[in-house]
Amino acid sequence: MDIPHHIDALAAEGRLLAEAAERAGLDAPVPTCPGWTVRDLLAHTGRVHRWAASHVASGNGGPPPQAAPDGHLPQDARLLAWFREGHAALVDTLTGAAPDTECFAFLPAPSPLAFWARRQCHETTVRRIDAQSTLRPPANAPDPAVAPEVAADGVDELLMGFLARPENRPASDPPLTLAVRSTDTGHAWTAAMTPQGSSPTRGDADAPGAVLAAPAAELYPVLWNRAEPGPGALAGDRRALKAWRGSARVG
Repeated sequence: MDIPHHIDALAAEGRLLAEAAERAGLDAPVPTCPGWTVRDLLAHTGRVHRWAASHVASGNGGPPPQAAPDGHLPQDARLLAWFREGHAALVDTLTGAAPDTECFAFLPAPSPLAFWARRQCHETTVRRIDAQSTLRPPANAPDPAVAPEVAADGVDELLMGFLARPENRPASDPPLTLAVRSTDTGHAWTAAMTPQGSSPTRGDADAPGAVLAAPAAELYPVLWNRAEPGPGALAGDRRALKAWRGSARVG
């Protein structure tokens, strides 16, 4: 995916998040984020959007849009509008940014702008899944499903970005190998986990201990710990996925 496609997905996913939050109400619990309500979800995501936009805007020599990320939250009656304003400002900031913008980024990417467009696309998509989990019993895939190309890109960001960092690498004792295969996009990844951690790689593995194979839109919430694998999606030693999910850390 390129920057315009990430921004388009960010715009659409933010609208879906706001619509689900409005339907659920601020006091609704968020099943995929134990202890959170919709109020917490909007506050967190709205602050992240403003934080991201402030970095991109600073690289263009402009001021951070709207309120600072750590500023006071509005009253409940304004919270949803505040979220929508911050989301729209982020989309506008990314859309208007120069391709050669130089600013802070914390994962490898072709450029800082490419990093922020991708990161906020997936930040918002995962939080949209969270918002929609308030409206129905937990399921294996959100409704509407994440587009296959977005989902595969998000799995790649998780495995090859976040979980390739030394502090985030999932570990297993005994050593176990998990292969992840997107059955509709053709992408594949491998994580060979040892007690010292793992270094995820793109591509399939020879004789992995376990294989997680499903359409990309099903892999996405499973690997971001928002859903359980569907029937038949996981084959082999189930300890591999358990070890992955128990030790993988994003942050």
